[in-house]
Amino acid sequence: MTHGADQSAEPTLVFIHGSGDGAQVWEPLKQALQARKPALKLLAVDLPGHGARIADPGPEQVSVRDYAEDVLAEMTRQGVSSAILVGHSLGGAIALTLALEHADAVRGLVIVGSGARLRVLPSILTATLERPDEAALEIVLMGYAPGHEADARAYVASRPPNAPGMFHRDLAACDVYDIMTDLERIQQPALMIVGQQDQMTPPKYAQYLADHLPSAQLRVIPDAGHYVLREQPDAVAVVIGGWLSAL
Repeated sequence: MTHGADQSAEPTLVFIHGSGDGAQVWEPLKQALQARKPALKLLAVDLPGHGARIADPGPEQVSVRDYAEDVLAEMTRQGVSSAILVGHSLGGAIALTLALEHADAVRGLVIVGSGARLRVLPSILTATLERPDEAALEIVLMGYAPGHEADARAYVASRPPNAPGMFHRDLAACDVYDIMTDLERIQQPALMIVGQQDQMTPPKYAQYLADHLPSAQLRVIPDAGHYVLREQPDAVAVVIGGWLSAL
């Protein structure tokens, strides 16, 4: 790898959650990774207004770039100068943006259920604004593969509350994000992971990333949707662990 000060040390993995979620979404995957690679340093961050930062929501409107700057500031606060970024959905967009704009802080990328552009249906944006709680459940149910509805409902029930309006703000940031013409500038090694039944960011999104990033691999996980990180954490951990070992 070409970025970061000490490439021989075990890298820190910084996990960036998706729209409406929080750092807690990563717990099953973090546990599975830690079981395979106990020496890994894992840091899951909350975006403003999410999870532990519910009292720190920030402005009503933010961009993916704004979120990227916030993640970089949190890495700095935590003493992490360079990391492998693991981003889901909106978090993947944030990770890719950091790789473009702060390349020295990014040793590698694991992009889970995301893309170079993340347009959102107008009906979903309206629903998250007008009936946020119902919409949140509907969207998570859509995000799990068929047959995983009970797990989806259990996840929503266990999810810590966010500040009001966060899901809509997150999706609005996704809707205007587009780095399709910038991908060839991202030189870091990258791993794309997507659930085979992902309806929200279909496998073709990950395929586009893999085709246009200079150093990328793609893994499609069976029996999983958009929330592949929670639906199949062990399978995802195996893929990430193997990729890390080959770096």
